[in-house]
Amino acid sequence: MNIDLKELTQLAPIFRELFKGYHVSRRDPELYAQLSNQQDQYRALFKALGYELVCDSRGFYYFVPEQMGAQVNKTAQRLALFTFILVEHLADQGRDPLAVLDGGSLGRDELPALLDKYRDLFLQAEVTTIEELEEKVMRRLTQLGFASEEHGIYRFLAPMHRFLDVCLSVQQDRDLAATLHSALPLPTPVLLDDETEDEIISLAEADADESEEDALARATAEERAVQEIDA
Repeated sequence: MNIDLKELTQLAPIFRELFKGYHVSRRDPELYAQLSNQQDQYRALFKALGYELVCDSRGFYYFVPEQMGAQVNKTAQRLALFTFILVEHLADQGRDPLAVLDGGSLGRDELPALLDKYRDLFLQAEVTTIEELEEKVMRRLTQLGFASEEHGIYRFLAPMHRFLDVCLSVQQDRDLAATLHSALPLPTPVLLDDETEDEIISLAEADADESEEDALARATAEERAVQEIDA
């Protein structure tokens, strides 16, 4: 495919955000519109760089590295575990988890009760205080485009479906096991559960060996070289 770099007017900011694991959604109108309008060109260019650009039909883009590590990184594990905890907590309160996690909100004042109720599970994520919950979980959710925060209210965005999909899949397995009277235990996933490794995302880390600037420069140089050869 012949890529016209002049048409990719938002290449630098788009690459910068995706490279660090951010999920571009309709909350980022300029970047989202550019990706939507030039999707094929961006996908081809990023593939040359070693990344798969994924467009989820629910309205967001993200990177999946072609070479994934053997172990899911700690951030993804924490966010997935938090989602499982929140789904159960909301259900216990009689609130619809899907309604909350699909465009709904959660107040910062609800976090202390959540931490106290699921302290043993949060220990698996090395979260023991409210400060750690806000820093290691809630702040990362906002940094990576899964949620936004304003005046102490966390509003969940479309990319949360990546974690919700895993939660719903596990819940379906539990329901099936209960229907079949299975003795096979289906506990809440823990951080090092290998069976969910392929389902929980592997978020790109900003401290990779190659910086985002070097990677982008290399990709564009390679693409220009290919175009010169074709010419």
